Amino acid sequence: MSPGVRPYRLLFDRVATRMDAERAHHLGFRAVRAGSKVLRHLATPGRPVRALGTTFPNVLGVAAGFDKNAVGIDALGTLGFGHVEIGTVTGLAQPGNPTPRLFRLPEDRAVLNRMGFNNDGAEVVAARLAARARRRGQQEQLRPGPVLGVNIGKSKIVPEDDQAAVEADYERSARLLSPYADYLVVNVSSPNTPGLRSLQAVERLEPLLAHVRRTADAATGGRRVPLLVKIAPDLADSDVDAIADLAVAGHRDGVLDGLIATNTTISRAGLRTPAAEVEALGAGGLSGRPLTARSTEVLRRLRERVGPELTLIGVGGISSVDDARDRLAAGADLLQVYSAFIYEGPAWPRRLVRGAQA
Repeated sequence: MSPGVRPYRLLFDRVATRMDAERAHHLGFRAVRAGSKVLRHLATPGRPVRALGTTFPNVLGVAAGFDKNAVGIDALGTLGFGHVEIGTVTGLAQPGNPTPRLFRLPEDRAVLNRMGFNNDGAEVVAARLAARARRRGQQEQLRPGPVLGVNIGKSKIVPEDDQAAVEADYERSARLLSPYADYLVVNVSSPNTPGLRSLQAVERLEPLLAHVRRTADAATGGRRVPLLVKIAPDLADSDVDAIADLAVAGHRDGVLDGLIATNTTISRAGLRTPAAEVEALGAGGLSGRPLTARSTEVLRRLRERVGPELTLIGVGGISSVDDARDRLAAGADLLQVYSAFIYEGPAWPRRLVRGAQA
């Protein structure tokens, strides 16, 4: 354990693990935002990466779910992240599922959540992004911020079997948020909104993406915002192939630009945490080290199927430099992390970037 890691590990093991995980997240994120003023002079580590028609400062980003409401984009950038994906944001504000809804599995270096897309809603988040854009425009001395991804999902009250209502709900988010996004992500793969994963079926996904594409194009006044889809690790290989084929066709038709693989899993296979303890925690999506093998497998399968043109973002179980290099070797253009960031602390992103892009 390096000297820079030990203080955080001690704090995490002795303090953070003894409090509610969601409360610990909010306190930790508040500390990141407060500390960003000290770190803002540091150069972003790594080498630039060209993807989605833009230049990313480096290969590593924060996955959606960490900054749901766009309150710490630039603070996360000071930690060394080259891009930040906010959200998931829904058309309507919603409180999410009842608490407790976020749990750690330290033996597995994993996190279980059933948050349920708790967020302030597209209108409030759009106003926050507009204020950020004004602030940055007025302060020329500000360092360039991280590339901004905006992840949008379905509001819980919208019936998943009503395609027109689903499209209208995503339309609201895309219309309000696209003007501020460097790229836009359609999330149809969280396990914590009932029925959401049914939207991954190609016959439902294809018209939804086309509708979001039209909405984004109309909202941005001619600036094309790249569009991606985030998929689940629990899809059968045949369904992964079907989405890959849809992506290729969508890219050819000017609709889609990439895929993000993968979201959290509902599988509980191979965990070190005792089964009774895991069962007591209840339903939810699992992230962290248990996803490493399957997320890499899905990413590799997608790259083999879609070829070199589409952008692929690898996320899920990236816990070490070796994991990051494996995901890049499997075909990822960019990487995202969440759970390992929680376990390893604020100095970890810079170390990972330096090792992955060495």
